[in-house]
Amino acid sequence: MPIYHTLGEIPRKRHTVFRKRDGDGIHYEELMGTYGFDGASSLLYHLHEPTKVLADETLKVQDWTPDPDPHVRMRHFRLFDLPQGGSPVLGRVPVMFNNHVAVSFVQPDQTDDFFYRNSQGDELVFVTEGEGVLESIYGELPYGPDDHLIIHRGILHRLRLGDGPHRYLVIEGAGYYRYPKRYQNDKGQLLEHSPYCERDIRRPSKLVTRDEEGEFEIVVKRQNVLTRATLGYHPFDVVGWDGYYYPWAFNMNDFEPITGSLHQPPPVHQVFECERFVVCDFVARVFDYHPEAIPAPYNHSNVMSDEMLFYANDKFMSRKGIEMGSLTLHPAGFPHGPQPGKYEGSIGKERTEEMALMMDTFDPVVIAKAVTQAEDTSYGRSWIY
Repeated sequence: MPIYHTLGEIPRKRHTVFRKRDGDGIHYEELMGTYGFDGASSLLYHLHEPTKVLADETLKVQDWTPDPDPHVRMRHFRLFDLPQGGSPVLGRVPVMFNNHVAVSFVQPDQTDDFFYRNSQGDELVFVTEGEGVLESIYGELPYGPDDHLIIHRGILHRLRLGDGPHRYLVIEGAGYYRYPKRYQNDKGQLLEHSPYCERDIRRPSKLVTRDEEGEFEIVVKRQNVLTRATLGYHPFDVVGWDGYYYPWAFNMNDFEPITGSLHQPPPVHQVFECERFVVCDFVARVFDYHPEAIPAPYNHSNVMSDEMLFYANDKFMSRKGIEMGSLTLHPAGFPHGPQPGKYEGSIGKERTEEMALMMDTFDPVVIAKAVTQAEDTSYGRSWIY
């Protein structure tokens, strides 16, 4: 998890009187935290009471209809072929899901006129293309291509779009995104063998306090229902905060690959863990250096995991027929591995320029009906020719 951070003005002691600069009233303290009062948390100080809501209504019920074709097979989707434009939140197209994780994809072209809070789970927003600023009650966090934006549940935020095009893969987790335990010591510090360190984690760097009255819309997600609420003041009215619970960013290019003389298994690529799934980054790296090494992965049956791969460029050492924006699913039940020619063809190769994000789930995923419009139906036969 990120380290202690603070921005703006805060009182010397918690839960004490913190008067406004003009002396007219006090600031309103809010504790935002996880797992009751035992998990990561932050204390925020508002100009206005954060509990006042002028109105609320149901905006949208998200449609996570399963693919009506239930048979298990290896699948490939070209996500860039999905509908483009619209909102970074409302324009998301469901891709796959189970009780612990939900994957969607969006290609927005406009900044929302509302602010968004996912109260159902944490979000990992992988920025495939585009740049902008993640605005939140914790401050501003600029982002760009290949960034992972970790937005923990309950954090009110908005993506302010900059130069595009914009393409985002969103992985919503029912649990809490965190560093793999094996990368940390018992104090929580990232160890020397970790493929990244605290210096690679980017945190909100600029707190912009908005003291504005009017009507400001927020959208809250809970149980796949989007509720629109209206506040009588700008929600970014925080003058200061401190703690361990805030949005943060990590760029795929800052992942330091772990290599060996022989092929290393996928866990060396792990970047985050969450409840019942893990996320891995495959990045440009040198290949195995044993004189008889076969760099391409061996065929394997991971009998307790479904494997999703999202390709951030069009280079992947063990695949053919994929492109930037491709997403493949290799479900438990069938062995998977290099396509014909890729195993033998990797011998003697010195490096790969691949960039891909992998998610391994420990429960079966269901393909969403909405993504089937972008399916390459011939993918499963690409191992026989």
